[in-house]
Amino acid sequence: MEQGQLDNIRHSFAHLLAAAVKELFPQAQLGIGPVIEDGFYYDFALLAEADLSKIEEKMRQIARKNLAFKKELWPALKATQYYKKEKQPFKLELIKELSQGKKPASTKATTDKVGMVWTGKLFLDLCRGGHVKNTKELPLDAFKLTRVAGAYWKGDEKNPMLTRIYGAAFSTKKELASHLTMLEEAERRDHKKLGPELGLFTFSDLVGSGLPLFTPKGTIIRRTLTDFVERLNRENGFEEVWIPHLAKPDLYKISGHLEKFQEDLFRVKGKGGEFVLKPMNCPHHIQIFQSQLHSYRELPIRYFQTTTVYRDEQSGELAGLTRVRSITQDDGHVFCTEEQIPQEFALNLKIQKELVAAVGLKEYWIRLSLRHPKNKKAYLGSDTVWSTAQRQMEDLLKKEKVPYRIAEGEAAFYGPKMDFMAKDSLGREWQFSTIQLDFNLPKRFGLEYTAQDGSRKTPVMIHRAFMGSVERFMAMLIEHYAGAFPFWLAPEQLWIVPVSDKFLPYAEKIAQELKGFRINVRRENETLGKKIREGEMQKIPYLLVVGEKEQTSNTISVRQRGKGDLGSMKPAEFLKKLSQEALPPQ
Repeated sequence: MEQGQLDNIRHSFAHLLAAAVKELFPQAQLGIGPVIEDGFYYDFALLAEADLSKIEEKMRQIARKNLAFKKELWPALKATQYYKKEKQPFKLELIKELSQGKKPASTKATTDKVGMVWTGKLFLDLCRGGHVKNTKELPLDAFKLTRVAGAYWKGDEKNPMLTRIYGAAFSTKKELASHLTMLEEAERRDHKKLGPELGLFTFSDLVGSGLPLFTPKGTIIRRTLTDFVERLNRENGFEEVWIPHLAKPDLYKISGHLEKFQEDLFRVKGKGGEFVLKPMNCPHHIQIFQSQLHSYRELPIRYFQTTTVYRDEQSGELAGLTRVRSITQDDGHVFCTEEQIPQEFALNLKIQKELVAAVGLKEYWIRLSLRHPKNKKAYLGSDTVWSTAQRQMEDLLKKEKVPYRIAEGEAAFYGPKMDFMAKDSLGREWQFSTIQLDFNLPKRFGLEYTAQDGSRKTPVMIHRAFMGSVERFMAMLIEHYAGAFPFWLAPEQLWIVPVSDKFLPYAEKIAQELKGFRINVRRENETLGKKIREGEMQKIPYLLVVGEKEQTSNTISVRQRGKGDLGSMKPAEFLKKLSQEALPPQ
């Protein structure tokens, strides 16, 4: 089934959802009901209860009446009068916005037209269209209401909180069943649930929402990932720098971030005046580059740093580690000539592919974001530079045989970019990194280098972050692995489990022989079975059991996660096995 046809089905189900809610709860106020990736949702106020099974059954009853969807164009004034009578304030607000968006402010809205869609004669909704012709076309065995959530009207926490009902809809019953199975597995893997269960991170009301605290185990994972990426940076010619966590507002006024992030900035007042907790690192790195004059012979100059930025995200949008207020970035910036753009993109693409391979993300593609050819005025830089850069980026992806899709009009105003999109083990897509070309900031800050002919030229700047947000990257990996991290990433790699206290000295001896790995000798006065079950629950890669037999033969009994009992081994033999797993895959 074509995507457009499937979208029409999903949009029609959204109308059915609103119709069912209005029949069951006449006082409910209607928000919006758009199509989303796997189905639809609709927002409601004054909804007495959200019994999904009850609402879903009402939707089926309505659909079986074989009601036609019919769109009419109403004058905005008529639609306004209708929704005033129906006491639907959110629809009235939408009509006002639609009217103002179509005409100059001085023009009265009476001549504007808005779409109104009938579901039979049962339900009328403000809508621009995209439906099946009749409810009898809807696959009633291929949809299901899935969950209820709170959502601020228009996503603004200053607005009322509404009740959002989500539904999944597909073209066949089989596709729906597959999706629902995936949702069940996704819930089991949810990092917000698994992270605390595995003792990786926590949140505190005293610290604040969106400010995660990482335990020793969680910090091991963070440090292992950042050490790996930092090593890749150093091996490929990047130099580490360090910057403070705040700056004068003037810095971000020049960069444009002060205006762009106006509502998201944390401001700090000190004895030296007002400061801003940094929302981005690039202006600081620019100051390091600008602190001395550079020759073309020095370019490219590559800086990197793992550091935290701060953005005052709306509380309703915070979600575990995927949306936080303290965002740690493995950030980097390259200052180069226009001629060096291809080689620098190739270098960063190479590093990105090494990271993807190391963490086991086998399926990925790149969204190549280009400027809109019919709206060139919205972007900075000359036609020649844009055309050349975009062609070079696409040629590079073809040469490297990296799957990509073009997103026309999605480029940043200062340059084209590559966004990495990876599929996890459940087939869900995550965006986790970006490589961006920037013609804008070097000009805003007046950056220069001495060219070969002695003239002064403006360098090109490349922004890149391979993990993107370390917190979000960790959330993705927790769910990708279901908490069962590969050996090199696991915060606890080995548990040595003595059968009884009598064999603790032997367990300590084995720990010394295996020194260098992350080992936990289980000293608790508990049964062997309980210790093994706990190790399996904590997803420890290897459990080493030692008792009378092992002590006598100087061996260990090895249990591997997911494979069970591997039998007895000499410590030296086991070390040889571990040496093959201790490093990230190539």
